[in-house]
Amino acid sequence: MLRTGSDPTVAALYAITLLLVGFGLIMVLSSSSITSYLDDQGFFGGFWRQASFALIGIPLMLIAAAMPVVFWKRWAWVLLGLGIALQLLVFTPLGIEVYGNRNWIQIGGFGAQPSEALKLALVVWVGAVLQRKEPLLGQMRHEIIPIIVPGAVLALGVVLLGRDLGTVLIMAAMVFGAMYFGGISWKTLGVTAGGGALAVVLFVITSPNRMQRLLSHAGGTDDYSGIDWQSTHGMWALASGGLFGVGLGNSKAKWSWLPAADNDYIFAIIGEELGLIGALLVIVLFIVLTVVMLRVISRARDRFGKAVVGGIMVWIVGQAFVNIGVVIGVFPVLGVPLPLISAGGTALIACLAAIGVVISIARDGAQYQAELEAAAPARGRNRGIR
Repeated sequence: MLRTGSDPTVAALYAITLLLVGFGLIMVLSSSSITSYLDDQGFFGGFWRQASFALIGIPLMLIAAAMPVVFWKRWAWVLLGLGIALQLLVFTPLGIEVYGNRNWIQIGGFGAQPSEALKLALVVWVGAVLQRKEPLLGQMRHEIIPIIVPGAVLALGVVLLGRDLGTVLIMAAMVFGAMYFGGISWKTLGVTAGGGALAVVLFVITSPNRMQRLLSHAGGTDDYSGIDWQSTHGMWALASGGLFGVGLGNSKAKWSWLPAADNDYIFAIIGEELGLIGALLVIVLFIVLTVVMLRVISRARDRFGKAVVGGIMVWIVGQAFVNIGVVIGVFPVLGVPLPLISAGGTALIACLAAIGVVISIARDGAQYQAELEAAAPARGRNRGIR
């Protein structure tokens, strides 16, 4: 069940994923070495922590990949309920606040971000609902209920209560992507997009911190020592890399000049140490991952597979380009990591599990294509008999 077989799409998914994770471990080692040492963890503290999460996430990916597609359909509602229950833990004494967002739980020395697990549960649930309601699709009320109301509203709402708008935006785009690839009508997609845009505007203008970030990005502030510190030093790190970079491990920004150098702003360290060539390599890898996932969508057996893979693609690849866009100054600071590369255990494990689900659907799609090819000669013979 864990073998790639002869299907190049499945092999490509494994190869790209492991390449991104391996590259991420190297960059986490480089970007976190100084802060780890200052935190009395040694130069390798951040690396060993991230490597341990990779050792959890990769077997989980293999297990998810080995599961039949019917497993995800059968347990979709349970997974969503479990994901929402875990997210609600942030409002208990287990919840902690990080950078103004209450989106983490702490149990002893272990910290986790439940919203990452909720992302995967939500996209699988959306695919299962679309598959179940397939005869009714085309009617707006059946396309909105229960996917948007109450499903997505409830899931995104419990994350937004923790003030993590960046994660909410990624989840909203993920749901929209699942709906699009799942075959929802353009009318419903337009209404959903319009409502979502109005909600984002409302949440931004009612938050002084978010308004300050937006004004800073638009050039309305010049607070170098305050809110502009991170974005400014991120741009300086990228600029100093040039074409070929200053060399792996030779970053100056990681010496406590750039906050979250191993997490949200790891792309800046990539650009500084490996230059434009290294930064473009990362972008190309995510583009290739997009192409492979689009192939999985085109070969999927049913609406469930298309919706789930489409949503996961928008989640992982979309979040990657949002993260890169923040670092290069295209978007205001949103606080989302670079998938499969940035430091962060929960995010890495959730992304690897999501890739496992994609591989499960890819394997089923390869089997479906083989069945179609095997049935084609039989159909031809039947026509000949007639």
